[in-house]
Amino acid sequence: MYKSCYSRLSTKKDRELKGYVAYQQGECYRLINNPRAANCYQSALRCKYHMQDSTIFLHAGQVLQYQGKYKDAAKSYELYLQSHPDNYLAQAGRYACLKIDEWKKEGSRYKTAEAKEFNQKRCSNFAPMFIGGSSDALMFTSNRQEKEKGSTKKMKRASSVTGQQLFQLYQTRKNAAGEWEDIELAEGLYDSQEEETQENDTTGGKQAGTAEMGVCCFSKDGRTMYFTYSKPINGQDLGAKIYKSERASGEWGEAQEVKLFADSSITVGHPALNPTGDTLYFVSDAIGGEGGKDIWMAELDGSDWVNAQPLGKGINTEADEMYPFVHEDGTLYFASNGHPGYGGLDIYKANRDTTIKDSVVWELYNMGPVFNGIGDDFGITFDGNTQNGFFSSNKGDKKGFDKIYRFWLPEMEFIAEGYVSDEAGNPLPEAQLRLVGSDGTISKLNVRKDGSYKIKLKRDVKYVMLATARGHLNAKEQWNTLDLKDSKTYEMNFTLNPISRPVTMENIFYEFGRWEITKASEEELERLVKLLNDNPNITIELSAHTDLKGNEEFNMDLSQKRAQSCCDFLLSHGIEKERLTPMGYGKTKPVVVDKKINKQYPFLAVDQVLDEAYILSLPEDKQEICNAINRRTEFKVLKTTYKLY
Repeated sequence: MYKSCYSRLSTKKDRELKGYVAYQQGECYRLINNPRAANCYQSALRCKYHMQDSTIFLHAGQVLQYQGKYKDAAKSYELYLQSHPDNYLAQAGRYACLKIDEWKKEGSRYKTAEAKEFNQKRCSNFAPMFIGGSSDALMFTSNRQEKEKGSTKKMKRASSVTGQQLFQLYQTRKNAAGEWEDIELAEGLYDSQEEETQENDTTGGKQAGTAEMGVCCFSKDGRTMYFTYSKPINGQDLGAKIYKSERASGEWGEAQEVKLFADSSITVGHPALNPTGDTLYFVSDAIGGEGGKDIWMAELDGSDWVNAQPLGKGINTEADEMYPFVHEDGTLYFASNGHPGYGGLDIYKANRDTTIKDSVVWELYNMGPVFNGIGDDFGITFDGNTQNGFFSSNKGDKKGFDKIYRFWLPEMEFIAEGYVSDEAGNPLPEAQLRLVGSDGTISKLNVRKDGSYKIKLKRDVKYVMLATARGHLNAKEQWNTLDLKDSKTYEMNFTLNPISRPVTMENIFYEFGRWEITKASEEELERLVKLLNDNPNITIELSAHTDLKGNEEFNMDLSQKRAQSCCDFLLSHGIEKERLTPMGYGKTKPVVVDKKINKQYPFLAVDQVLDEAYILSLPEDKQEICNAINRRTEFKVLKTTYKLY
């Protein structure tokens, strides 16, 4: 009607009225989540409708945010806040639009995928709910077309209010293979042969042919169901009620209305039971809330629900809060388009602040981009006490149809893995690992033939792992799995140095002709400190060697000073003096080429001694390589019984 009127009005003569009509047209589109709303608001703004009512900026911002146009939405919210600086919806909307890029980068352990077995094309499927404590039975809401029994002809069950197919409750179960199958109308609530009546049925039972049903919940034993029920009279929408049905003989019995308010004209829906079954959460636009649709609660007194009250500002806003669900751990989940979010309805979880006695303060958390995005995300349910379940969303659907998605939280895994090898990089298949944890864990592990290992860890534990192998020094690593929020693999490789032969220390550097330890050498010496601490019963000789340049006396003195400098570093880091023997050998002990050096420099044969005669026989560039190899700092084990007896 507004669309028809708009085309007949003149922008010059009827500008004010045309702006009003464009705005009202936009409101109609906004309320049914049609993206054309944004264009209508723009038409209204061109007619300067904001001079009549600045609320257009708020609603335009909401529509643009719903479509993921966050920069434009933020500008629209800012315009509204100029005249309404304290409005929570505009503040929350602008805040979300400014933070959206940061939020999208946040990770989540949850995984999601479309539950295609429940969805049907060209219709909406949403609000799944497990039947009682069963993981194998599910009910959900859909406005799919039904076929008559024994016929391929589709039944027309159009709503006299919306013109769309009626929303109805469907149930499904898992077969022996664990697959969902046999999706059918809830047994006992429907009779496809029933003639449509103009009377307002009071039961919601066999005469529910023109009624819409959906958004249900169940008692823990699965024998009692509460569901949303709406039936128009003479084409007039009288709102929704909550009905209750008991299961008997495999079918749902005749349903009865649940009285929550004395005024029967108040609309209620979206029931949700707490785990103990004595609190009913529901949605209503009754007076006393914050505006829009709010989440309320009522308490069970005998067979009656009493003391209906809204959850308050911590949960409710002047926009819509709907689809409550209470997890077995007591956490409240719901959907809202009033709190900071990604646009449209987002899924939130909330817990009462237990640090304050009798607190009604709620701690809210947006479930993040895995669940929420542009469009509407809502109707979450969990499988018992797990973190797995289903939710609903119209994301990615051009026509706005709702689909059911599954989600799951993979179990967190903490793993230590790596290799144990000698100083030349060769695997040590005879090595053993010993793991000790602060939780009392003590385990031994043999490495594989290739020197590799892999072991599972526990969360919130401090660990020490010791690697040992016959004829080699021990190596130890310490770490913890405290305060981890996601799976993690610790890659720890152990290099075990031999007891029987010298070990060359890499990255020990000196200035030319000097003996002071350079900053670049400290990291390697700190590793030697760790090795000595990991092997407290050994003493070592720490030796320095020079190349063939310079006279022998100078090289001997220089190498002795360099060896002493290394020992001084170790002493300053708590190593006992009795465990260290500094030795300077000058150029008297040239290197004997091993497999490691041969692999790096193939022109050097294994067992070749890099003495002066051999080096001088080489070209100059290769002479320098040999001189660099001879310039080294080494350590070798002298005793393995220090303070042992």
